[in-house]
Amino acid sequence: MASAQLEVAIQAARRAGNYINRESLSLDSIEVHEKAPFDFVSRVDTESQNIIKGLIAQYFPRDVIIAEEDHAKYVANAPAAWIIDPLDGTTNFLHGFPQYAVSIAYAVKGRVMVAVVYDPAKNELFTAERSRGAFLNNRRMRVSGRSEFSRALIGTGFPFRRDDDYAGFLPKLERVARSAAGLRRAGSAALDLAYVACGRLDGYWESGLSCWDIAAGSLLVIEAGGLVTDLEGGEKYLETGSICSGTPKIFSPLLFKVSDAVAR
Repeated sequence: MASAQLEVAIQAARRAGNYINRESLSLDSIEVHEKAPFDFVSRVDTESQNIIKGLIAQYFPRDVIIAEEDHAKYVANAPAAWIIDPLDGTTNFLHGFPQYAVSIAYAVKGRVMVAVVYDPAKNELFTAERSRGAFLNNRRMRVSGRSEFSRALIGTGFPFRRDDDYAGFLPKLERVARSAAGLRRAGSAALDLAYVACGRLDGYWESGLSCWDIAAGSLLVIEAGGLVTDLEGGEKYLETGSICSGTPKIFSPLLFKVSDAVAR
């Protein structure tokens, strides 16, 4: 039986997703603001977040809520915290590019216990509970069985802010691109991790993220049989915003190529 937290997360994600789908029919009328250069927020982000927070507060009024549009900080020692990205892939959404998602995670003292990533454009619901497996539309999912890096499809995210580390990223990009079968940058970290979990990608890495981008997706990968670390091979990805994930056979060579700890 699903936990109460998972049931509420699913209900909240679907409600927000239904709202996002309605708004996608009239993109030209949506007000957009620039939080920082090349980093956008719309009323769809804020209203989606309000929908999610309202439902969580109804059932779990004492829990901490860490949400993107509140500019909240990650609280590692919170007894119970919800980590929310109400619309991961805002730029995609605003351009009508159907690669965006609602991401909701529930964590206890920094350990993610429940994860929901909902793609409203495709009606795909990715869910997981710790030690209970991961599912796509209620069907159990597993990471791919691919073992050769030369046949692997790898996801990433490109730097886009003016102060991002372009110089540090480009050598990693080249090392992966020269040795993998393909490289994809789709624009939603939550969905990239969900795609690793269900076998559409064999690995994924990125830095410069926030906890709400990756909290839910990280548990999906783990519960689907994959591996997740930060770019130094540790477990502080929610704090650092740097993440590497993949199948058991693809993860190690990928981490070696993109690690911040390995001297080049």
